[in-house]
Amino acid sequence: MQWADYKQQAKSRGALALELYVAQSTPAMAPEDVKAALPDHLAYQAQLEAQGALAFAGPMSDETGDLMQGMGLIIYRADSLDAARALAAADPMHSSGARTFTMRRWMINEGSVTISVGLSTNSVDLS
Repeated sequence: MQWADYKQQAKSRGALALELYVAQSTPAMAPEDVKAALPDHLAYQAQLEAQGALAFAGPMSDETGDLMQGMGLIIYRADSLDAARALAAADPMHSSGARTFTMRRWMINEGSVTISVGLSTNSVDLS
């Protein structure tokens, strides 16, 4: 089924059908090369977050859940798959060659997010 048809069907049955873009980022060079690109990568991520283009990002464990092996997941808000690819390609981690990425569309249909803001404690909890 084509993506546009699936999205229309999801909307017609009342699903959210929010389209985001998921980059799976993997190391392509030595750990020291990845580490060298980290400050610029984090600054770029902060810039995208401030612009509203970055939804979520962070490292992933291996399949056991115990080891961090360099896999990362970045979820973008963009107007198209090509626009999301451009955001990922401009990431210093990827543009330096320290990491490579694959990009996929992700349609969010169900789920929930809970946000608690403590006004007197100046605290925020996201779960």
